[in-house]
Amino acid sequence: MLARVLVPMDGSELSERALEYALENHPDAEITVLTVVGEPSMMMGEAVGLVFEDDLESAARDRAKAVHERARELAAEHDTEIDTTVGLGRPAQTIVDRAPDYDAIVMGSHGGDLVDRLFVGNIAETVFRRAPVPVTIVR
Repeated sequence: MLARVLVPMDGSELSERALEYALENHPDAEITVLTVVGEPSMMMGEAVGLVFEDDLESAARDRAKAVHERARELAAEHDTEIDTTVGLGRPAQTIVDRAPDYDAIVMGSHGGDLVDRLFVGNIAETVFRRAPVPVTIVR
């Protein structure tokens, strides 16, 4: 039985499916939704705007707010409460870095739009290969 499950969410339909899977298949686990906001760079789309922010962590929390609100809605439909947290950096590395604190990771097979996938790479595949805990990929 899993006690702690990490569910990375980016606001995509597949990340929502991953949360629903975790809620349905691990009803007794403590579920934490992680939203990773990319570090500012010329290749990171929306994250470029973060370079102009005075308080980077606060700006990251603001960007994750909608994703976390949706995650709480989905959890409420299952009469469950979840924890939420925000990471800042490269998504795959941030997820892998936090993995040791959990018993498993449940994530969508891909997220974002085509441009995100071309520049960011296959986050799910990287997490699957590098995470020190079991990873369930939801399609």
